[in-house]
Amino acid sequence: MKSGNWDSYQLFLQVARSGGLTGASAATALSPATIGRRMLDLEQELGRALFHRSQTGYRLTADGQTLVDHLQEMEAAARKVEAWRQSSEGGATVRIAAGTWISWLLTENFSAIRMPGDTFGISLAIGEARANLNYRESDIGIRAFEPEESNLAARLLGEVAYAVYVRRNASQDDGRWIAVGAEDAISSYLRWPYQNAGSAIVATVNRPRSLPDLVRAGAGKAVLPCFVGDLYPELERCGGELPELRHRQWIVMNAEDRHRPEIRMVADRMTKLLKSYTDLFAGKRASRG
Repeated sequence: MKSGNWDSYQLFLQVARSGGLTGASAATALSPATIGRRMLDLEQELGRALFHRSQTGYRLTADGQTLVDHLQEMEAAARKVEAWRQSSEGGATVRIAAGTWISWLLTENFSAIRMPGDTFGISLAIGEARANLNYRESDIGIRAFEPEESNLAARLLGEVAYAVYVRRNASQDDGRWIAVGAEDAISSYLRWPYQNAGSAIVATVNRPRSLPDLVRAGAGKAVLPCFVGDLYPELERCGGELPELRHRQWIVMNAEDRHRPEIRMVADRMTKLLKSYTDLFAGKRASRG
């Protein structure tokens, strides 16, 4: 394959994964206009329409999805070769994909994940979208459900509970709500305010990490995982657990790659760390006063 073609294919994947030109522009530093022209050139070269274009973004056609599948297989093969090369040099990197709050917990306890003397690095991808391990985009992921894919292996970590939190000693009747913006509300707990208190939302943010800060500032109340809200001494629950949001939590790996020594070691350490917080995850530990 010509290097120019591969560059265009990688750019195509950026557009497909981000759903449009703006996200691809942020990831590549190319202008949206340039990326748009490159996609038109690629479609002309292939003789196939790859996208349905609209004001809301770029949606894949059937041919576009087929090309994504082919390219992800190529990416997976390339990553496998790179991991094999790195293993001979002692410079492997373990890629972890996790949501905002699990990532927060991992970074707070990073010394339990990577220890002095380890010869591998850690790459942590933080986001609310589901971790994709089918094509080895990540080595280890955290999911809210057991994977159905036959090539993935999973370990059950326990259950995660959610509740509404307000600033400690604030009025429990405060009707103001804080939420993540609707376009970024991917997870069930992030959508809950829109489904139950939409008209009372007074402020939004684009990342869940800012929710407890706004609640601490007295701006309103928000839905949080209990393992987050109960660790903030300035917060307290407003009412009981939201049982409809409770879910099980899994650590997921590619079934073949999980036997690589560095991946197995990191997965074992993550499992030990996260299971040590079982009661906190399940909402059984009282908030610190």
